[in-house]
Amino acid sequence: MGRNLARNIARHGYVTAVHNRTDAKTKALVAEFGDEGTFVPATTAQEFVDSLASPRTIVIMVKAGGPTDAVIDELAPLLSEGDILVDGGNAHFADTRRREAALKEKGIHFAGVGVSGGEEGALLGPSIMPGGSEHAYATLGPILEDIAVSVDGTPCAVHVGPDGAGHFVKMVHNGIEYADMQLIAEAYDLLRHGLGRTPRQLADVFTTWNSGDLESFLIEITARVLSTDDPTQEGVALVDVVLDEAEQKGTGRWTVQTALDLGTPVSGIAEAVFARALSGHAEQRKAAQGVLPGPGQIGALGEPGGEEGAGGFVDAADADAFVDDVRAALYASKVVAYAQGFDMIRAGSEEYGWGIDPGAMATIWRGGCIIRAKFLDRIREAYEKQPDLSSLLLDPYFAQAVSDGQEAWRRVVVQSVQAGIPAPGFASALAYYDGLRRERSSAALIQGLRDLFGAHTYKRVDREGDFHVEWSGDGSESQA
Repeated sequence: MGRNLARNIARHGYVTAVHNRTDAKTKALVAEFGDEGTFVPATTAQEFVDSLASPRTIVIMVKAGGPTDAVIDELAPLLSEGDILVDGGNAHFADTRRREAALKEKGIHFAGVGVSGGEEGALLGPSIMPGGSEHAYATLGPILEDIAVSVDGTPCAVHVGPDGAGHFVKMVHNGIEYADMQLIAEAYDLLRHGLGRTPRQLADVFTTWNSGDLESFLIEITARVLSTDDPTQEGVALVDVVLDEAEQKGTGRWTVQTALDLGTPVSGIAEAVFARALSGHAEQRKAAQGVLPGPGQIGALGEPGGEEGAGGFVDAADADAFVDDVRAALYASKVVAYAQGFDMIRAGSEEYGWGIDPGAMATIWRGGCIIRAKFLDRIREAYEKQPDLSSLLLDPYFAQAVSDGQEAWRRVVVQSVQAGIPAPGFASALAYYDGLRRERSSAALIQGLRDLFGAHTYKRVDREGDFHVEWSGDGSESQA
């Protein structure tokens, strides 16, 4: 990805110095792609720094964590006051804040820049989420806006905010990506087992969906994956030979952990992270297959549960209606996932004083990034009309869209439960929607329980203040 980003910069007419700890990779880059622009190769860090005019602008693209710190520690002593050091990797935003503060003391501007789009996006035009000082962006901005993809003439790059704001937004972007992929996988699973269709037949369904409200990069490539056969076996779908253990690099977990710290519910992202974790517990899953029965199966703990039927659980006459229901459930759940992500961006911005514009984030996610989707235009419009929108679900368009699909959404969740097909993304999104719209929640009982066993007090609906019941005494109420 770093190589392709360097090529992208050079292709746009910028003289680009390049250095890698493995000199062979630097030489290979220049030998293979040297005709794309002006590259200045360097064999050492000192030679690399010396090749740059002051004030220098350096972009680091290495693995997050220790490797990034190691490269910064190597470069920082060689830099001068006013130089700009950019981390374009998937760093944790807290690390970016720490690094920015430390380098500021040395007069070096540090910018954490989120880059989305993978290797292809890095070359052809990614979505870019730069953090850091206004001074740094004054220099970086024109370059980043040049190399970013543009949608309707607008570059998908904008200054997100100071210190760790860029990497925070990229983290949330990746969390939404986790949720989006989980929902798509659940839709596929339900269609596959509900209709008994082949992956290639379902590829046609996703292709059709990609021409409507669900139009997005992830829906597009879902159709591509499902229509692909195993390169080593004729007539066998690739998806049927891929090991069903999803991996993760950590940004989804970071999102959930940070959301917990902020007190912001991102249940869709959390379910996606936990679903991946469950998929990786292969030994437990294997052991459970012969022990835990599913719907309509006879079996008890320690006894075989029997084999589930291979046919679809949806009658052929109802197939088209089921496909429509799953589409509606997928769209509604997707809206909830994005709403939770934007809630988290707002919460993080308030916590750290970043002043992030959520509409601008929707604008730069419209192209180049993995979660680019048609309805991001709707999100941008929602925040343009109401910048202080408390939840994306309260925007008239999205409120109506989710309301229109809720009956189908509920049917799909019920059918998934009845069929024994896990759909935690759909179910948690619906639970969040119902929890948000209810006038009164079950939390009142929780507060009562907390006060009884721990004297944690509670508030009342009819008076101000904190109250406690003398549970072990005369049952009277006192104000704390």
